[in-house]
Amino acid sequence: MTNATTWPIPGLVISCQAPEGSPLRDPYVMAAMARAAEVAGAVGTRVQGVDDIKAVAAATSIPIIGILKKHYDGSEVYITATTDDVDAVADAGATIIALDASPRPRPHDQTLEEVVAHAHARGLTVMGDLAAADEAANAIAAGVDVIGTTLIPASDEDVRPGGPNLTALEQLCREYPNVPVVAEGRFATPDDVRAAFSAGATTVVIGRAVTDTFALAKDVVEASKSPVAAGN
Repeated sequence: MTNATTWPIPGLVISCQAPEGSPLRDPYVMAAMARAAEVAGAVGTRVQGVDDIKAVAAATSIPIIGILKKHYDGSEVYITATTDDVDAVADAGATIIALDASPRPRPHDQTLEEVVAHAHARGLTVMGDLAAADEAANAIAAGVDVIGTTLIPASDEDVRPGGPNLTALEQLCREYPNVPVVAEGRFATPDDVRAAFSAGATTVVIGRAVTDTFALAKDVVEASKSPVAAGN
């Protein structure tokens, strides 16, 4: 199939990923998840790794936000960290790329500006994953097309334990009204999605809450072992 390149567009993106050790970590499974997301009405997917991106690109026609997670010695940046990572994602079939847009040192002494420029040269739309709202100005100056709350950690500002940080989202939408803002990171419920759009988000990304059946099953199984569940 031919995946559309127009993005961001209003709506929900489903992140189709599985961590190391998960029985779901298989390109066929990721493609099935992505196809289910498309049929359900999602406007895009977020997919990690060359094999999974290729499988999803072949199975769907909605935009793919492609990423490559790779750890490098001497750098904490691991989401599409280098120009080589950009090439791998582009060659796999993604037309949008997400990358760590924090100011932390990148591998091989490459700069954020260099990696973004390389992605643009490959014809990719670039989403900058932020770890704090105050990183947005630098990311935008570096050339990213879209900013997201992906890497913003859990804090006392979260709407609930394990929930999203709407305060950071609202700040980004207020301070950068002309830049599309993606709500991502611990968004899990219909109320979370509605709140994100009310805050001004262009797009919302949900992953674990709808696609990681392995993690969800483990949570429920663990709960079933509690004294209350056992009737004690």
